[in-house]
Amino acid sequence: MWHVAQRVTRLIPDSKGTSCNQRLERISGTQHTYILRVPFRNENGILRKWISRFDVWPYLEKFAEDAAGEIAAELQGTPDFIIGNYSDGNLVASLLSYKMGITQCNIAHALEKTKYPDSDIYWKKFDEKYHFSCQFTADIIAMNNADFIITSTYQEIAGSKNTVGQYESHTAFTLPGLYRVVHGIDVFDPKFNIVSPGADMSIYFPFTEKDKRLTALHGSIESLIYDPEQNDVHIGHLDDRSKPILFSMARLDRVKNMTGLVEAYSKNAKLRSLVNLVVVAGYNDVKKSKDREEIAEIEKMHELIKTYNLFGQFRWISAQTNRARNGELYRYIADTHGAFVQPALYEAFGLTVVEAMTCGLPTFATLHGGPAEIIEHGISGFHIDPYHPDQAATLMADFFEKCKQDPNHWVKISDRGLQRIYEKLVPANPIFGQVYMEDLLREVDDTGWGLWLLEYEMIEKILLEQIFEARGSCTVPSRRTLKRSCTVPPRRTLKLDITKAFDKVFF
Repeated sequence: MWHVAQRVTRLIPDSKGTSCNQRLERISGTQHTYILRVPFRNENGILRKWISRFDVWPYLEKFAEDAAGEIAAELQGTPDFIIGNYSDGNLVASLLSYKMGITQCNIAHALEKTKYPDSDIYWKKFDEKYHFSCQFTADIIAMNNADFIITSTYQEIAGSKNTVGQYESHTAFTLPGLYRVVHGIDVFDPKFNIVSPGADMSIYFPFTEKDKRLTALHGSIESLIYDPEQNDVHIGHLDDRSKPILFSMARLDRVKNMTGLVEAYSKNAKLRSLVNLVVVAGYNDVKKSKDREEIAEIEKMHELIKTYNLFGQFRWISAQTNRARNGELYRYIADTHGAFVQPALYEAFGLTVVEAMTCGLPTFATLHGGPAEIIEHGISGFHIDPYHPDQAATLMADFFEKCKQDPNHWVKISDRGLQRIYEKLVPANPIFGQVYMEDLLREVDDTGWGLWLLEYEMIEKILLEQIFEARGSCTVPSRRTLKRSCTVPPRRTLKLDITKAFDKVFF
């Protein structure tokens, strides 16, 4: 028996050079998995151009309505269950699960509330740019509507003794002047599941496995790093090729903090004398970006290069999408006895951390988020605090100084990082994925998820009264009272319009 899987996303008609304007596209390497694209619409018709994820909220209700018809047409029936991803996807999944009467799974990917400090208290300051009032409400609605939630780490749910978890931060909070959340989510709810994504071991493997190395790619990798030509692929140059490389790869946005890393490196003379810095991030030509946050970061990066005279010590490579070459790039950096650094202000999981460690690179990563759980500080890598960049730069400089005096120190951290990956994370290989999906589908079939609902999760009264205490407009009953008074029918008879709940809060 096989199942058809569809990945539903937005169709972008004006997307020259990509396949984002194709309605249906098979995912490479699969037999029964497709991307189904549905356009955003408004009263003027189809939205033809890309828009930021922060600006999608007015289009989601119509998108969900259109997607339901497209999904049913392609499957010739109703799906077994639906998985949402990120805030907008999870809200759409909530709408579709009601409409179709099916089980809903959420994957947050990232909860923006924890990535932007004090974004709840100062939501008005952020709202014009990020629309956090919409996003935080969508997150609350979707996480309560979901039948089960998949997370990457324990800290994503409940944090640690020193930090608040991503979901835990939604337990109670206030958007001043809008609403107060008094019971947003129960982090002890058994619907939370931890499934840590590993690295694809066919692409990311230790640099010491010489027989598997993709040496045919070394010419193009060397050109990426050392070619003196300045173009839209790479700018900056490295004068001393004998130095180890401090390497980072991420999106170019404020939270990923790539400019923060460059500034920390720039200000530490010792670190600059010991290593070259190479980053792979976004575009280096501001005219190519349409994202307002990335544009600001591009401009800041160019300013840092000039201000600190980084020519000869710094290389900026535009975003790379060839996964096979990226895997070999990690290993090429390891050949220089370099290190990887993940400097994000907040990192939900840290997949690049896993990739780098799997390739044998000693890794420095933010202590805010998932990497704090992946790395054992000083043993299998190092935690850095991006809010104290001088200390982070000193820690990296001390590491490379010690490695210069004792090369075995580099080997020790590299080996322990690999050991940590093998102990902590299950490799994301096809067999694991197949077994996981088979178990998931069997559970859906056996338990009848989607037919019956947990008390307190699916009633509009709870969404609008228990979760949200609107200022002076409602009295919030206790959870115990609600559980005694609520009789929950099968999902297919529920008449809850979740968009009405959404509208009451915002529009």
